[in-house]
Amino acid sequence: MPMRKRRTRGARLPYGTLVLAAAAALLAGAVTPAGARPGPAVPESRPVHSYADAVRESVWVDTGLDGDGDGRADRVAVDIVRPREPAAAGRKVPVIMDASPYYACCGRGNESQRKTYDADGRPVGLPLFYDNYFVPRGYAFAAVDLAGTNRSDGCDDVGGRSDVLSAKAVVDWLNGRARGYTSRTGDTPADATAWSTGNVGMIGKSWDGTVANGVAATGVEGLRTIVPIGAISSWYDYFHSQGAPLYDANPTWLSDYVNSPAARARCGAVQNRIAAATPYSGDWTAAWDERDHVRDAAKVRASVFVVHGQQDLNVRANQFGQWWDALAAHGVERKIWLSQAGHVDPFDFRRADWVRTLHRWFDHYLLGLDNGIDREPMADIERAPDRWTTDRHWPPRGTSATALRPATGPAGGPGALGRAPAAPGSTATFTDDPSLGELDWAARADSPTPEKAGFVTRPLSRPLRVSGGSTVTVTATPSTSTAHLSAVLVDLGPDTIRDYAASGEGITTLPERTCWGASTAGDSACYKETRARTADVAHTVISRGWADLGTWADPRAGRPLTPGRPYTLTLKLAATDHVVPAGHRLALIVAGTDEGLLDPPSTTPTVTLDLTRTWARVPLVGGPGAFTRATSGPAPAVPLPPRVSPPAVSAPATAAPPVAVTVPRLPGAAR
Repeated sequence: MPMRKRRTRGARLPYGTLVLAAAAALLAGAVTPAGARPGPAVPESRPVHSYADAVRESVWVDTGLDGDGDGRADRVAVDIVRPREPAAAGRKVPVIMDASPYYACCGRGNESQRKTYDADGRPVGLPLFYDNYFVPRGYAFAAVDLAGTNRSDGCDDVGGRSDVLSAKAVVDWLNGRARGYTSRTGDTPADATAWSTGNVGMIGKSWDGTVANGVAATGVEGLRTIVPIGAISSWYDYFHSQGAPLYDANPTWLSDYVNSPAARARCGAVQNRIAAATPYSGDWTAAWDERDHVRDAAKVRASVFVVHGQQDLNVRANQFGQWWDALAAHGVERKIWLSQAGHVDPFDFRRADWVRTLHRWFDHYLLGLDNGIDREPMADIERAPDRWTTDRHWPPRGTSATALRPATGPAGGPGALGRAPAAPGSTATFTDDPSLGELDWAARADSPTPEKAGFVTRPLSRPLRVSGGSTVTVTATPSTSTAHLSAVLVDLGPDTIRDYAASGEGITTLPERTCWGASTAGDSACYKETRARTADVAHTVISRGWADLGTWADPRAGRPLTPGRPYTLTLKLAATDHVVPAGHRLALIVAGTDEGLLDPPSTTPTVTLDLTRTWARVPLVGGPGAFTRATSGPAPAVPLPPRVSPPAVSAPATAAPPVAVTVPRLPGAAR
């Protein structure tokens, strides 16, 4: 689908005289590659500016906040690299911006790069390739330290007003609406309007991309596009799922983790407020409203290029799904890449295509070049390691939610999953076992086991594609006063996938380097190459969701359950795009604690499902008819490959922050 055009309210158009003049200069010297047939020239910015001679400077922008309570407005540090030649010629340039809490504490990218400075405090090396590649092509790059981190004032507040408004202030400064200074405490002003067009594109992975989502949701003028990679759209859903606490559901330690040493000493009160406002109970509070960008999707003026790993169990796939649906509902121009990897940047799983696509994206939305990227197919989906397909629409046209119903199966076998309702009085029972998780359940899908209720289709006669987010409605009777529920969709059949359980979450880092832009002695554009790290598996969990049954009446607040009483609840499963091949089977599994991903309840309940009032609504390409056709007729034989065995992966002692993750209970390499 060509991305829908929307002329946003009051947005600055990128086609002003200064921008067109800059674009003309950047296009100078464009040539037709040797051997190529002459054809219509596609406009593209070219590396015509000196990276070695680029202006490197630091600015401190007044946020208008006093997060640390010291009686003066906080200033955030902005390290900038911009081409010298345009300013000398009276031309302005657009800005690519990455606002991050990680520049000092943890580093960015696959090689954990940190900012470096010379003896006078001027920036020498900035992480990632954005400055090396784009500055010679006529862009400025701005690396922003969020409040409380690295060289900024204030306190980080884990996705709250401080995070978002400190980054928004920089967009305002680039457009002449906020004050900047040449030092952290001095009064010498710094003005960006002499060199900035005001057109800004925010990019970043994980927390950085989350900030981009938040700034876009303010509707700030001048933010033309965002590229959130593995990003959060609602912080509540990072720590909880429908009232159920996900592992280590406590945002306070993240603030301490990223704050500078000086900020840690002054920000204890802020961290105490965060802890008090975000209870472990999973109840929704005003603090979560403040950190929910989905509810403000109507304010987004920027185009959005979403990138996410479908097996990302750090920033889980529900984060991109709910954001994408909200953007679609408000007609926001958008594009999406979905990989098979975990929490991995596309620079490390599809490097050449990523750099080329990102270049064209920024050329169009920041320089105003008509290169056609806005008219190209909307979605790229990784179907197998390094094998990608495209879709003009996403989810594809003709996709519709299809009701699939569980039923009892033959004695000694799994339950059935189909379109027909269960016989009256049908039930299934399981007892929560916090030592087991989704991969254990999937490995035992063909056997009735006490920790789960499993339901399986017959082998498919043709492929069946799931595209989007599912829901599972259950009517459940617990034996105790608390119960957590998990629901997963599983592709039962052999496959080779990216090994997102292993170190690298689906990639292996190689010693060889390739270069993406210009280098200096202090800032190399050369990065280690990667290749896909794969695993042979007998089953693949394709979507998952969790909930506290105590939120059955109010999704924002849990309550004790009455043992023996039935409750009806709908679990939301993360968005996915997965093709279940012919010969495989689709399974729905309902259980309790998903070990390593969901914290257990305070009791150990036995739960009975009323199958006549339990069903899944799964978005199938082709709708109910596609399911009927796929579950009719003979299915091809699909033998198990050798060496496939259930994984044995232990849970980590502690959870990692959004910069990186070590996740439990995932498919390991075949043995």
